[in-house]
Amino acid sequence: MPHDTLPQPAVARRSAGLSGTIRIPGDKSISHRSLMFGGLAAGETRITGLLEGEDVLNTGRAMQALGAAIRKDGDVWIVGGTGNGGLLAPEAPLDFGNAGTGSRLTMGLVGAYDFETTIIGDASLSKRPMGRILHPLRLMGTQVRAAEGDKLPVTLRGPGVASPLTYRVPMASAQVKSAVLLAGLNAPGITTVIEPVMTRDHTERMLAGFGAALSVETDATGVRTIRLEGQGKLTGQTIDVPGDPSSAAFPLVAALIVPGSDITIRNVLMNPTRTGLILMLQEMGADIEVLDRRMTGGEDVADLRVRSSALKGVTVPAERAPSMIDEYPVLAVAAAFAEGTTIMQGLEELRVKESDRLSAVADGLKLNGVDCSEGKDSLIVRGRPDGKGLGNAVGRKVSTHLDHRIAMSFLVMGLAAERPVTIDDSAMIATSFPEFFAMMTRLGATIET
Repeated sequence: MPHDTLPQPAVARRSAGLSGTIRIPGDKSISHRSLMFGGLAAGETRITGLLEGEDVLNTGRAMQALGAAIRKDGDVWIVGGTGNGGLLAPEAPLDFGNAGTGSRLTMGLVGAYDFETTIIGDASLSKRPMGRILHPLRLMGTQVRAAEGDKLPVTLRGPGVASPLTYRVPMASAQVKSAVLLAGLNAPGITTVIEPVMTRDHTERMLAGFGAALSVETDATGVRTIRLEGQGKLTGQTIDVPGDPSSAAFPLVAALIVPGSDITIRNVLMNPTRTGLILMLQEMGADIEVLDRRMTGGEDVADLRVRSSALKGVTVPAERAPSMIDEYPVLAVAAAFAEGTTIMQGLEELRVKESDRLSAVADGLKLNGVDCSEGKDSLIVRGRPDGKGLGNAVGRKVSTHLDHRIAMSFLVMGLAAERPVTIDDSAMIATSFPEFFAMMTRLGATIET
C-alpha cells in the first residue's frame, strides 16, 4: 500500500457490549510461507483461507517475479511452483511495501542463488534493520550490498555453490531461523540452526509438510537443533490457512474490556508458539473458553468464546516475549483496564518492529490518560478498571508511525475508555487486517473513519 496517500484518521468511542460470531482472516505467517513454499515446490499448491492483505500479496508478487505461477480461482489460490533450486532471476527489484516477514524470508530464499536480487520496501520498512538476516547469508558466501546500517535497499548475489552452515541464532527470531533454513534449501549438505529459545515453528512444520528432509531435536535445557538436508525435493500441497492469532487479539481484547460483551472467534491458530497472549490474559482473569480443539494441516486450531472480564494486573516474564511479541501493544491496552499494575519485561525486540513499538505504545497510553512508565526493555501500566478518565476529550491523535498494530490497539482502547480515542492514520491497517473495520462494526463497535 502506498504510504504517500493522505492519512486517514479514525476515532473509537465507548461502545455497548460486543456480540456475535466472527471468523478471523488467515494467519499472516502461514500465508507468507504458503505462497513461498508453494512457489518453490514441484507441482501445484492449493491454498484456502489465505490472508489477502497487502503484505502477503507483495510476497505473492515477489514469488511470481522469481518464476512461480500464481492465480486465484474463486476462494482458492493456485500456485505452480518452480521446483526446489529452480527460481529465476527477477527482472526488476522485488518491492515488499511494508512486509517485514516477506522481505526477510525472501532474502534467505534467494540468498543461495547465483543471480542478483534487489529487495526494496516503503519508507517504514526501509528503516528496519536487516543485518541479523544478512550476517548468516554472508557466512554462506552471499555477496551483499545494502544501505547504511544494513537496511533496504539490499542487493544479494549467491555464490556458485552455497556453503551449508551451522548457525546459532543470537536472539529469539523466527525470521532469522527461517531465512537460514530457506537458504539451506539450495545449499548442498546439512544446514543446522541452533535456537536457544523456541520461536514460532511454522517454517519447520511446513517445510516438513512439503517433503523437506528436516529434523528437530530439543535438549534438556530447551535448546532446539534443526537440521535441514539441502537440495531435496519439495512437493506441492493443499493448505487451509487457520485464523491469525495476532489478528484475533484485537476483537478478543475488545470483548474482555467492553462490559457486557460475549463473542465467539472461529478457526484460530493455537500453535503453542503463538498462544502467549491468550495464556497471559487468562492469568489476568480473562474469561476465554477454548472450544473444539482440532488439527488442520499439522497445526492446532480452535474456536474461542470470549466474555467481558474483570482483569487483574500481572508481571509478564521476559521468556514469554517470543510467543507474543506482536501482541504487546494490545496487551498494554488490556492492562490499562485491569485492576492494579501490569509489568511487561524483555521488550527490546519491540523497538525494531514497524515502528519503535515500545515508545509508540507508551506515548499513546499517556496521551489517553493511562499511568505508565517506559523502560529500556520494559513497560509498566497502572490500570483503571472502569476506564474513567481514559481517552482524550479534545481529540488529540495517537501517532501510529505507519504501524498497523499500534493503530488497531488504540482503536480497541477507545471502545472502553470514558472519552474517545483518536489515531492519526488508519490506512495501513489494510496491510495486515483488511476486514478489521467491518468485523468490529459487525460486533457492535463504534469506530468512525
